[in-house]
Amino acid sequence: MIKDIRIESIEKKIYYESIPYLPKYLIKDALHNAVLKLKKTLPTFIDKFPSPASQNQVFDAIENIEWTTGFWTGELWLAYEYSQDPIFKEVAHKHTLDFRKRIVEKIEVEHHDMGFIYCPTCIASYQLENNEQAKETALLAADNLLARFQEKGQFLQAWGELGAKDNYRLIIDCLMNLPLLYWASQITGNKEYHDKAIIHYITSCNTVIRSDASAFHTFFFDHETGAPSHGAARQGFNDESAWARGQAWGIYGLALSYRYTRDFRALEASRALANYFINRCPEDHVPYWDLIFTKEDGHVRDSSAAVIAVCGLLELDKFLEDTDLDKKAYQGYVSAVMQELITNYSTTKNCPESNGLLLHGIYNWNFQSGVDECTSWGDYFYMEALTRLYTDNEWESYW
Repeated sequence: MIKDIRIESIEKKIYYESIPYLPKYLIKDALHNAVLKLKKTLPTFIDKFPSPASQNQVFDAIENIEWTTGFWTGELWLAYEYSQDPIFKEVAHKHTLDFRKRIVEKIEVEHHDMGFIYCPTCIASYQLENNEQAKETALLAADNLLARFQEKGQFLQAWGELGAKDNYRLIIDCLMNLPLLYWASQITGNKEYHDKAIIHYITSCNTVIRSDASAFHTFFFDHETGAPSHGAARQGFNDESAWARGQAWGIYGLALSYRYTRDFRALEASRALANYFINRCPEDHVPYWDLIFTKEDGHVRDSSAAVIAVCGLLELDKFLEDTDLDKKAYQGYVSAVMQELITNYSTTKNCPESNGLLLHGIYNWNFQSGVDECTSWGDYFYMEALTRLYTDNEWESYW
């Protein structure tokens, strides 16, 4: 059973329904410029990876140790799909070997972010070039994720020592890691991957997502009994607010669960989170880093939350009937926010010296890390959103 999650009406529905589709030339130009920037940046990140967030709009080069490193390789695969330039494929393939080393040697993989790391890297490689070794690598990552499933509480533990009292929790982000398990089940025929992913998504709907369709960042369980305990902020403003990027992870992650399961409850939950998100965006459609804020609060935006939500809405669009009451409004929001991001947030026109793609993202306000900077995931999902739009949403997903 999943509790009732309220679906708000979209407050500016008529306005969003009136927004025309983005012209294809604008999308193509933005994607072309992104690919040019990636090629210029490529020499810095052939053997290393961009830091999670930039400093003064410039990414540092780091080893393959962060939860974010897969996004750079995912950008390379997207650039290859668009341009067919073999240099992108060559470097992305080189990276798959690095990701294999990482999972085989268990280098910084004691967490749930296996989907973020291995979907846009090794699954992409298998999908695009039938790379059998990349497939086997992604299956090792799926096993690593599956091992974090806690029977007491019925969830995938996000971080820390398995079973540890202070880390006996899930987080909203993990909904985006479930596709790795769904994919592994399809590839191997092993239903355990699929079944545990469904259980985690249901547990998330009943705990980390509130009844009003806002989301906590984290939710704790009793480590002895597995009973639900409480939601709490780690990256949100406070325990009662809705962290914008987390809300976006939920929109997209639940839409992906619907794609794999056709469980109508996942579709409805994704819509509920989407409407809550859209209703709390300011005039330029790009949310503040927490949805609790308004213009008067003076807080920074999170462009990465915007593009994640866009990808989620485009995923939803595949499954909504033309008669669905919100479908056209979702399409209008996508056009409005992407127009804004291309025009006022992309580095091409607004910060050409940056080696990132999308300005005004945020990593972690509470730790004052990566505030008002480019982010590696923001850049990836910006490219994915452009790719989806350029291909009329027929792009074959890595997720």
